[in-house]
Amino acid sequence: MRDNIFLWLLYMIVGLGLHAQTTSDQTIMEMTAQKYVVVLGIAQDAGYPQAGCTKTCCEVYWNGEETQKYVISLGIVDKANNQMWMIEATPDFNKQLRDLQTHLENPQVVPNGIFLTHAHIGHYTGLMHLGREVIGAKDLLTYVMPRMADFLTNNAPWSQLVKINNLRLEVMEAEKAVDLNNGINLTPFLVPHRDEYSETVGYKIESEKSSLLFIPDIDKWEMWEKDLKEEIKKVEAVLIDGTFYQNGEIPNRDMSEIPHPFIEESMKFLQDLEDSEKAKVYFIHLNHTNPLLRDTPERKAFLESGFKVVEQGQVFEF
Repeated sequence: MRDNIFLWLLYMIVGLGLHAQTTSDQTIMEMTAQKYVVVLGIAQDAGYPQAGCTKTCCEVYWNGEETQKYVISLGIVDKANNQMWMIEATPDFNKQLRDLQTHLENPQVVPNGIFLTHAHIGHYTGLMHLGREVIGAKDLLTYVMPRMADFLTNNAPWSQLVKINNLRLEVMEAEKAVDLNNGINLTPFLVPHRDEYSETVGYKIESEKSSLLFIPDIDKWEMWEKDLKEEIKKVEAVLIDGTFYQNGEIPNRDMSEIPHPFIEESMKFLQDLEDSEKAKVYFIHLNHTNPLLRDTPERKAFLESGFKVVEQGQVFEF
């Protein structure tokens, strides 16, 4: 009886508004939420551990002291209609697709659609799993911006996926919402980034109940035409670029060649926000060197600041 009362209380708590839940809450989430965003990966393009890394940050994984972190990706789940979508197609696509499928009772082989942000390796190369050598998908809706469409259409091996109709490219417009026909909309918006092969976008994901901002890559907040502080006030949660914790994190590289807002910079930029607004901010896209990726003194101190780190498997209910 006591256990039943406890579960009922949890049910009531979870049923109120937008909630962030981790995999430890999975059983409760399955009892209540029908539409939600699930975090399928939190690491920078190369994942964690990273190839070639012999530093302590990756050695603790090989020594069994830390868990693998997949490359950044989100899933969108509509349990009532047995549908699922992915944002990003990463090098960890096979494992992330499996994780996403476990959220549906009768999952299909491929997502109902894939949304891409840009043409850097961690964000689109998982498309290779959809070709002849693996799944052999048929007309899988792949939502891209114009330059990204040109990149995939005119460069092998991706062009074969388009030519033989493994993918059906749907070209989006900035600031124009894509309706998933289930009460959830995704709106792409341009952000400044290293656009060697395509433009870069973030997404606003919204329903009648709640909304979430997803910006995995950006050069610097001051370069964006929008005001991040104001955008935070318009949504219930934001998942933003947290690639590097601080300058000098990669001592043998010129970090100006791989511009991202350091987390220390972002925290300073957002320091005037009210506590309730800070609580909306989650950092994602963490490089293997980032101390927030592991159980470190820096992570413990950071969590006392009011900001948050996204967890792999975390759920944001819609």
